Amino acid sequence: MVKTLRRGTVAAGLMLVTALVLSGCGRKADLDPPSMPAEQQNRLVPGEKPAKPTVPDKPFILDPLL
Repeated sequence: MVKTLRRGTVAAGLMLVTALVLSGCGRKADLDPPSMPAEQQNRLVPGEKPAKPTVPDKPFILDPLL
């Protein structure tokens, strides 16, 4: 009975330590600022045509599911 309790305690402790270590992964900082001010984003200069995508759209087999 003592071995079972010890194994359970060790397993729970390892899972807790693993969760704490993994929760520390990542970057702790503010979001990156945009490259241009919000007032200038998505605005077209008069007479300028909108940019067309250079890569043709390739449908994926799972697209109908989305």
